[in-house]
Amino acid sequence: MATAAATSTSETEAEPKAGPTAEGEEDDVKTARTRRKVLSRAVAAATYKAVEPGWDQPEEGVSESDGDEEYAMASSAESSPGEYEWEYDEEEEKNQLEIERLEEQLSINVYDYNCHVDLIRLLRLEGELTKVRMARQKMSEIFPLTEELWLEWLHDEVSMALDGLDREHVYDLFEKAVKDYICPNIWLEYGQYSVGGIGQKGGLEKVRSVFERALSSVGLHMTKGLAIWEAYREFESAIVEAARLEKVHSLFRRQLAIPLYDMEATFAEYEEWSEDPIPESVIQNYNKALQQLESYKPYEEALLQAEAPRLAEYQAYIDFEMKIGDPARVQLIFERALVENCLVPDLWIRYSQYLDRQLKVKDLVLSVHNRAVRNCPWTVALWSRYLLAMERHGVDHRVISVTFEKALSAGFIQATDYVEIWQAYLDYLRRRVDFKQDSSKELEELRSAFTRALEYLKQEVEERFNESGDPSCMIMQNWARIEARLCNNMQKARELWDSIMTKGNAKYANMWLEYYNLERAHGDTQHCRKALHRAVQCTSDYPEHVCEVLLTMERTEGTLEDWDIAVQKTETRLARVNEQRIKAAEKEAALAQQEEEKAEQRKRARAEKKVLKKKKKTRGADKRRAEEDDEKEWGDDEEEQPSKRRKVENSTPPAGEAQGLEAETGLFGKSAPVDVDPPSKQKERAAALKRDVPRVPHDSSKDSITVFVSNLPYSMGEPAVTLRPLFEACGEVAEIRPIFSNRGDFRGYCYVEFKEEKSALQALQLDRKTVEGRPMFVSPCVDKSKNPDFKVFRYSTALEKHKLFVSGLPFSCTKEELEEICKAHGTVKDIRLVTNRAGKPKGLAYVEYENESQASQAVLKMDGMTIKDNVIKVAISNPPQRKVPEKPEARKAPGGAMVPRQIYGARGKGRTQLSLLPRALQRPSETAAQAENGPAPQPVVTASAAEAPKMSNADFAKLLLRK
Repeated sequence: MATAAATSTSETEAEPKAGPTAEGEEDDVKTARTRRKVLSRAVAAATYKAVEPGWDQPEEGVSESDGDEEYAMASSAESSPGEYEWEYDEEEEKNQLEIERLEEQLSINVYDYNCHVDLIRLLRLEGELTKVRMARQKMSEIFPLTEELWLEWLHDEVSMALDGLDREHVYDLFEKAVKDYICPNIWLEYGQYSVGGIGQKGGLEKVRSVFERALSSVGLHMTKGLAIWEAYREFESAIVEAARLEKVHSLFRRQLAIPLYDMEATFAEYEEWSEDPIPESVIQNYNKALQQLESYKPYEEALLQAEAPRLAEYQAYIDFEMKIGDPARVQLIFERALVENCLVPDLWIRYSQYLDRQLKVKDLVLSVHNRAVRNCPWTVALWSRYLLAMERHGVDHRVISVTFEKALSAGFIQATDYVEIWQAYLDYLRRRVDFKQDSSKELEELRSAFTRALEYLKQEVEERFNESGDPSCMIMQNWARIEARLCNNMQKARELWDSIMTKGNAKYANMWLEYYNLERAHGDTQHCRKALHRAVQCTSDYPEHVCEVLLTMERTEGTLEDWDIAVQKTETRLARVNEQRIKAAEKEAALAQQEEEKAEQRKRARAEKKVLKKKKKTRGADKRRAEEDDEKEWGDDEEEQPSKRRKVENSTPPAGEAQGLEAETGLFGKSAPVDVDPPSKQKERAAALKRDVPRVPHDSSKDSITVFVSNLPYSMGEPAVTLRPLFEACGEVAEIRPIFSNRGDFRGYCYVEFKEEKSALQALQLDRKTVEGRPMFVSPCVDKSKNPDFKVFRYSTALEKHKLFVSGLPFSCTKEELEEICKAHGTVKDIRLVTNRAGKPKGLAYVEYENESQASQAVLKMDGMTIKDNVIKVAISNPPQRKVPEKPEARKAPGGAMVPRQIYGARGKGRTQLSLLPRALQRPSETAAQAENGPAPQPVVTASAAEAPKMSNADFAKLLLRK
């Protein structure tokens, strides 16, 4: 479907003479000034040759050949390089094959912007002048062209123009070019080219008309308007007539009243040129313009210092201009901003809204709306505004209908967008109808449009998006209201509401009440009663409300028989609803009880596994004690065995004691990962470790200069040594604290403390960097006990229209292979392959394009594509919302009973919620209160708890000290 025009090349702002000159920009300023002089000289030369054919004296110090070279340089300064001649036939054949491929691609999808650009480039290289002209014409009909594309096209056409007809064709091209974007360089080329035709009939008036229009369009441009003024003055000065001197005076005075850069040089030039003293009024206007220039300079300098597209700087400039309120300057700054931000829909909306409300000039307003939808055709709001503007300015109905058809083929990326554009068009058609007449052509057209809209949403939209985009049937509701209120056709309105209810809306009370209100206002009591009776039977969300409305109506208007029937139906329905709700509550309570039982079973299994593990460790330790015959020394250590120590996650083992840590694992009956030293050395190292390892409490005041690093390989030998080079690239590292278990095993995470906060912020960029085959996670150091809602997720979880979600990829697919496939549909900014914690691919990826239109194009082309025997699915990135765990509070059943719910901790239903009370001391909990409509869930009592004998305080103490 449609894609938007590629972002135009950023507008290069000229450096002001009076303002501060940034380093490296002095050459650009000199080049711009030289080019202005060259163009002015070329204009003057062309003028002299046209007015006085016998004039052939070159300017002093400048030869005629130099002038020709300057003219050629000026006319082609902005165009792309000329045709290249290929030396080898195989390259020509390769280009021909590529041209055929691009033509075939465009025959399939004419809205592929990049294909148009590539085709024009290749045809131009091959010298296919006729074909390149046709290709450019087709592209310009669909997309607005950038300044570079227009200048290249104009340069080619100017070089081929031979007679008056060709010159008129070039004039037409210039007229199209100046309408796409505001381009001072194109206006300058236009004026220069028109000077060449001054000898023809009406040539002088043509030149002046072009220059005057150029001044109206870009004469206020702070940095580039000066070139237009200078070229116009040079042209008028070249015409040696006494009457023309006053024209030059007028141009000088007009220019000096406008705040432009290099105003001082222009004033000095006027003083030198004028034989008479400058009038006081001109000096006053000049001084006032200088003051205005000072107020504009901060915004112009901000644009000079920023990098394209400079949207924020332009937005600030627009706000400033709108406060001043000069319409011409507001329009100019909007146009300048759109040159670099033509794919920003919000900017087009703001601009068109300003024109709609303030200027209200038909041609200008409609031109901007048309350019907006050509640049951002995927934005439905722009199309809706365009239709409203055309209706507001009385555009012919056929033109509006054609515009609407273009909108339908624009390729919106959401089903609701199609509903919105249909609503806008149907509203327009409804306003055309004169409902005082029983029947009219406009009314029949409106009804047929409603029918077509419903069919379009059902067939086209639902087939593409798997939804119609109108679940509440708003279009049918509007149609029913029109038939009932404006056409007095309640029969048709009832048929429409029957269709609405059959589309899954009969269970909603608000839909029935909407229908009831329509019948109440335009129908009769019989149909109102019928509608409410059906609503009582069908509504499942708020049946009480519908029943109340029915009883209220019968109390007001019904007979006794009607009242009895209504009471009987409402009571029967509410009783059935309450019964269903009670059953649902009981089912939910049973599921909650099952979850509790499963959780308890998991707890028991883990506890029993832990007991067995401790017994094995104890037997291994006793065996070694017997072999070493050293119970006394090891007995002293029982005061603080590793298994009973309190874990301090940020404790750092001294460097060089990795072997001691490995040896310590022998105390737990596990084999060390390296050669085991003799028991005496193990004993010494373990004792030394217990004596020397410091406990380093976490200092929360240093969280701002600390990052938390996780998902590291457990096999990493020396984490501090391995990680230090990575993080020292971000700044000076104060300390790296890897976390070890009590057995000396690295736990896969650590803390990295820097000297400066900016280093810690820079270190966050290392997130997901691969270290020893695993993606390393780097996140801010935050105490989650104080900030339980803190989440570390660097990617957006909202709808991103310029980003795609790709699933079903083969695990062997690399980032480079996927990029090669995706870049055929647009400019790929980033690709992220989703991996698990071990760094293994999951067959998922996110592909970020430069704009929404390219992403929409890629979805249409790539969805269902086969890659290495895998059929992939491609969609716009819109991650589903994560479910928030319910609060641990009981839910009340309809009958008033409190239904018990599973109560989870602060972290939800975790697997680590183990009871800290020894299992031998657990007692059965008291029997829960019995529910009103069912037996209470019975507590689960383990056999060990039921048979446990009573224990004394001494037994309890021995139990806690048992190893």
